[in-house]
Amino acid sequence: MMSDVIPKPKPRPAPESLPYWQAARDHRLALPKCDDCGKFWFPPTRTCPHCLSSRFQFSDVSGKGKIYSFVTYHRVYRPAFAQDVPYVVALIELDEGPRLLSNIIGVSPDEVACEMKVEVVFDDYDEEISIPKFKLSKV
Repeated sequence: MMSDVIPKPKPRPAPESLPYWQAARDHRLALPKCDDCGKFWFPPTRTCPHCLSSRFQFSDVSGKGKIYSFVTYHRVYRPAFAQDVPYVVALIELDEGPRLLSNIIGVSPDEVACEMKVEVVFDDYDEEISIPKFKLSKV
């Protein structure tokens, strides 16, 4: 008997983002941090976008931030996401500065608003990949 469930696409880490995905697998949010200017950035690249230094390391961040902007999807664009509609894709501004795209979970899409405080949670896709998502923060 065939299953009607269509799997969601699996992230395929690029070499620059591999440490990000390895940390996520351990339920940690780690971003590149420049050894020269001390700033974090996202998405991972080979050089710091702030000072162009190639000296950096991935460092854990708090996983706390706020919703900078968001969109609620009410239409099914990919069949694998049909069971999730409606769902929120948000631009999260982390307390450390960088912004990243993710989903807001655990709350009705109608309740989501800009400036809401959020914190990271991890959705285990499989044994290799965990996807950082965000829920409303209690603080």
